[in-house]
Amino acid sequence: MTTTTPPVTLDDVRDAAARLRGVAHRTPVLRSRTLDALAGAEIHLKCENFQRVGAFKFRGAYNAASRLAPDQLSRGIAAYSSGNHAQAVALAARELGTTAVIVMPEDAPPSKRAATAGYGAEIVTYDRYTGDRVAIAETLAAERGLAVIPPYEHPHVMAGQGTAALELLEETGELGALLTPVGGGGLMAGSATAAKGLHPDIRMTGVEPEAGDDTKRSLEAGRRISIPVPHTIADGQALHTPGALTFSVNRRLVDDIVLVTDDEIRDAMRFAFERLKIVIEPSGATPLAALLTGRAGPLPRRVGVILSGGNIDAERFARLCGTTNG
Repeated sequence: MTTTTPPVTLDDVRDAAARLRGVAHRTPVLRSRTLDALAGAEIHLKCENFQRVGAFKFRGAYNAASRLAPDQLSRGIAAYSSGNHAQAVALAARELGTTAVIVMPEDAPPSKRAATAGYGAEIVTYDRYTGDRVAIAETLAAERGLAVIPPYEHPHVMAGQGTAALELLEETGELGALLTPVGGGGLMAGSATAAKGLHPDIRMTGVEPEAGDDTKRSLEAGRRISIPVPHTIADGQALHTPGALTFSVNRRLVDDIVLVTDDEIRDAMRFAFERLKIVIEPSGATPLAALLTGRAGPLPRRVGVILSGGNIDAERFARLCGTTNG
């Protein structure tokens, strides 16, 4: 009889939490009576829009970068990302006294690109619909001797992302369900590892944009499915296939995946702004959209939600959510 060691464990998440203490923010957990009434449950929102770089990605990026050997760290880091992981690696590199080269799609939100450059990173662009970002980053890394920190396909990245769920459960105690956005699957893999490790009966629900349902299809098929690169306002979830490592975790620990439309995501962003008084980006709004539409299904009494980020500029926010006169 053989056993397979999972790529990330609860102890790995706890170790990442210790490493991030005093470096990453311990983000607030928000409550809303209005949201509770609409959802029919007690909702606890983990607000990663208040994390450094404005998203949960800093957790995984710093956890991975800080473990590099000194000689490797001195040569620098490479990464590929549509925005939040780009900023996270750029800031982690700056914090650790090294440099970063980030491969970003040409159509990445300008605010995310500007923030990445602002942290001191060199940016290399590509066409997300025709280019291979992984190949570009690996070529650069080989030419310059850089260490590649991928956005989700890395045990230390997954463990770092899981610290968001760990903190949430430390604050709230046991929850009946946890809703998390799913892109490449790193946040869900780390969160599910932490949550199920602490409370095995918790229901893990992932949320994807309707146009980017690669993880839902993959879980239903029992294998990784590739789809055309999706066109969705949730740019952080515009992926064509789940990661191999993340899928190996999520197929064991995720209970279901629900889908939301771009219009429902816009409504959730508007609700967060008007009623919760916070700004969240489209990818961060998908689990809130699942709650507001009832897509998350019958809910237990106490539910956790990870709002993964808030990186959106005022012009794009106004364009997506609409403006009125008067």
